[in-house]
Amino acid sequence: MGTPEFAVPALEALVAAGHDVAAVYTQPPRPANRGKQLTPSPVHRRAEALGIAVRTPVNFKADEDRADFAALGLDVAVVAAYGLILPQAILDSPARGCLNIHASLLPRWRGAAPIQRAILAGDGETGVTIMGMERGLDTGPMFLKRTTPVSGKSAGALTTELAWMGAELIVAALAHLPNLSPTPQPEDGVTYASKIDKAEAKLDFGADAEAVARAILAFDPAPGAYAELGELRLKLFDPEVVVASGAPGVTLDDRLTIGCGNGAVRPRTVQPAGKPRMAVADFLRGSPVAAGARLT
Repeated sequence: MGTPEFAVPALEALVAAGHDVAAVYTQPPRPANRGKQLTPSPVHRRAEALGIAVRTPVNFKADEDRADFAALGLDVAVVAAYGLILPQAILDSPARGCLNIHASLLPRWRGAAPIQRAILAGDGETGVTIMGMERGLDTGPMFLKRTTPVSGKSAGALTTELAWMGAELIVAALAHLPNLSPTPQPEDGVTYASKIDKAEAKLDFGADAEAVARAILAFDPAPGAYAELGELRLKLFDPEVVVASGAPGVTLDDRLTIGCGNGAVRPRTVQPAGKPRMAVADFLRGSPVAAGARLT
């Protein structure tokens, strides 16, 4: 049960490990791209390529959808970024319950955006937790954990890394499930990773350079951290923290080094509105930015 690209490695790993995947549940096709055509999710497309039956209920309120799920006679359901709240009847249906691949070191960063929140907070490490699902928001007991450093990684890069880590970990969890002892989550250290609001992606150069750099990394690839350069909206990527001082939001040189509340930051890659990403040097060749320009 999963929807975005994050969940695809887990599906592939389960199939490669020889598990009998009875069905794949994923979000229904949504309008996407400029044509707004209904587009299946990444998990949907991969499941069809693997020849696995795909089901796309809007929710599980209909008795028929619940009955169809129960009729599968599952040993376990594996859930990874599915995007639906599972009712108790679904959680109770598999013989060994539902296992969730959660992209944080629980109980830190329960909720919708654990990867971005870990980067924004400056966490030294994050990882994956395999947890048993219950009605609470990511409150279930933990079976396995694995960690990785956060520093310098974009949300996109970290998502890919954790997706493959989660795929390996769920296969290990299923292989040893009868012998694994679930550990209740401690009450200390609980934090919540609220959904990312697009308004958060507007950069605040009054913050220190490390915080600005973390915001650029956290919103890469989406929604993209941005600032206004005159009338141009410019997304910034691949930040370098620079030891320099200047007015917040004001360029310190002709290389797009931008002053912050403390220190400065220099993006290596940018994306002008309506154009693809490009190296800063390529952008500046076509649109020079002199020292003293202001980004807001």
